[in-house]
Amino acid sequence: MAPKDFIMAKIPESKIIKTPAFTNPRLLLDSNVPKPLHGINPRTVLGKAWWDVERKKASKKNNNCCYACGVHRSEAKYHPWMEGHESYAINYAVGNMRLKEIVSLCHSCHNFIHSGRLQNLYDKGEISPSKYHDITAHGLNLTKRFCAPKRPEYIQQDWSKWHLVINGKKYYSKFKNVVEWSRHYGSNS
Repeated sequence: MAPKDFIMAKIPESKIIKTPAFTNPRLLLDSNVPKPLHGINPRTVLGKAWWDVERKKASKKNNNCCYACGVHRSEAKYHPWMEGHESYAINYAVGNMRLKEIVSLCHSCHNFIHSGRLQNLYDKGEISPSKYHDITAHGLNLTKRFCAPKRPEYIQQDWSKWHLVINGKKYYSKFKNVVEWSRHYGSNS
């Protein structure tokens, strides 16, 4: 059969597994990426092709369900797909962040995890108050039984020493200090 004559059979809706293999709402309590490492992530250092393969593997691993809340992509509130997200182990004492895994999240959980970005979108009027409150309530409902980890209020390590570690390779901060970071992101925070 010639490739142009090949037609993929559509999987009947009743055969699609919509139950997550696992859920881990604690992911929503992961620390945000420290400012010295903003703009450095696997997508930028390893490329879009690598990222696309890894995020699709993450989604498939959990039957196309959100790692945090368990919703199947076809039943997710804001759009019918999962979003890739990097989970890190962060060591504030030495100034490094190690990629643990790529996870798959629904839009609500992904926006809750990126609370600073969510707040910026709300402050700029780029998302409605109802969407902001819905996403926040969704995340708080999932995490209410857990104690949030204590996060450092400030960066203790010299910015030049901060680095991301992926597969043993180090990628250093693009910024020398908070002033450079603020100029780049147009912020005083």
